[in-house]
Amino acid sequence: MARSAQGVLKFLYTCLPDTPVYAGAALSALPPADDAEERISALPFSLLRNIVSRLPAKDAARATALSRRWRPVWRCTPLAFADALLLPGVLGAHRDHARADTPALAGTFSRAIVDTFSRAIAAHPGPFRAVRLVCGYYADAARQRQLARWVQSFVAMGIQELILVNRPWPLDSQSGADVLFPLLRELVLCSMVVESSDMNFLLVGSPVLENFGIVGIREKAMRLRLVGQHLRCAQILMSAMDSIAVVDTPSLERLILCESKACNSSCIRLKIGKAPKLRILGYLSPGIHMLEIQNTVINAGIKVTPSTMVPGIKILGLNVRLGVCNDSKMLPTFLRCFPNVETLHIVSRKTNKVTGRINLKFWQEAGPIESIRSSIKMMTFREFGMERSEVAFLKFFFQSAHVLKNAVIVGSNESSTSIPEVINKLKTLIPENGPSNSCHVLVYESSDPGGAALSLQKGFDFSVSDPLKYR
Repeated sequence: MARSAQGVLKFLYTCLPDTPVYAGAALSALPPADDAEERISALPFSLLRNIVSRLPAKDAARATALSRRWRPVWRCTPLAFADALLLPGVLGAHRDHARADTPALAGTFSRAIVDTFSRAIAAHPGPFRAVRLVCGYYADAARQRQLARWVQSFVAMGIQELILVNRPWPLDSQSGADVLFPLLRELVLCSMVVESSDMNFLLVGSPVLENFGIVGIREKAMRLRLVGQHLRCAQILMSAMDSIAVVDTPSLERLILCESKACNSSCIRLKIGKAPKLRILGYLSPGIHMLEIQNTVINAGIKVTPSTMVPGIKILGLNVRLGVCNDSKMLPTFLRCFPNVETLHIVSRKTNKVTGRINLKFWQEAGPIESIRSSIKMMTFREFGMERSEVAFLKFFFQSAHVLKNAVIVGSNESSTSIPEVINKLKTLIPENGPSNSCHVLVYESSDPGGAALSLQKGFDFSVSDPLKYR
């Protein structure tokens, strides 16, 4: 349990976005020249607010001593608060997992953080544009009540960004969420026990939310309903799920799923409803996800019609056990549901229970797949171990891909296959006079399974056109 907790914390600190203030800036006072105060006073008030909003909260408060003109600035500036900037070395100590959860460290840092932050909230009427609490301990009842009061204050002050890491976290489920975040634009929940009703209430109560992520959510039957007029990206990583329903998300562009576990059944029900702008979907796993489009469950071999297609998907990620017959049978059907895919990412999941004879004839009998023939221009295949089922699929793919321009093949960490061996094998798979013979192929030696998808920041960064891209 302790090792698992340390792994989660290490991942959380890796995923934390940059501090919303310039932590490296130093506030200092120089002997003023005769006209120093006049020059400062001449600055537009909006510029003064902009300067103060980029300072750590402690320095922003100290700015009131610079000039009479600065004194009212602090009280009306939307502040950004980061507890890691309050005490020297506090975040480094928390990243030291060997001593991070000791009672001495908990008492020393938490008392200082709670006292300082309580004074800041009492002194500043708001708004707070961003609050980042990543070094505190709020496990006991008194501190949980304090945290609840803070959250209520954040809402009243119009908070737009909230990051909270609580360690050690309570293991008992807390229900009855009654907080609304009318201005919250990004929300990530990590390593929590939460009821489905509370999670869905939180989404409904965040009407301008754009980015939503959950990591390591533990709930015996999480039924997630994605709604929101402004929701652009949803990421569900390493969480126990029963179902995920994309209900009404007219702005949703990215839905990223990775390493989720089914709860009460052998699969996670994934229903895609109203999502007209959805462009990126991954990683679908035929052995884990039961796909439903509109009101039709997608089964192997089903005749795909316009009502069971999502034509807007341009980037698709699949996590497939190619050695398992049922998974391989679902793969062509999944691909037919997304007829306009231009970039296909495949992760080859390994299994000790190979079922069926998955060879080239198997794929040829599945029939032509229009997306492979006429729309896929880029393909990555990760965890390639030169297994027979993998080789058969790649041979079928290269024989069918008429518009393929680039391919990336990444070896498996579990395989001793060398790059020259992979290259030699690929030469036998790509026909010399076939449609993909001019494709540019890159080969990498090994891969970090799932690593490309486990980047919350990359998924939320819309300047990154393909968050599933390898490297």
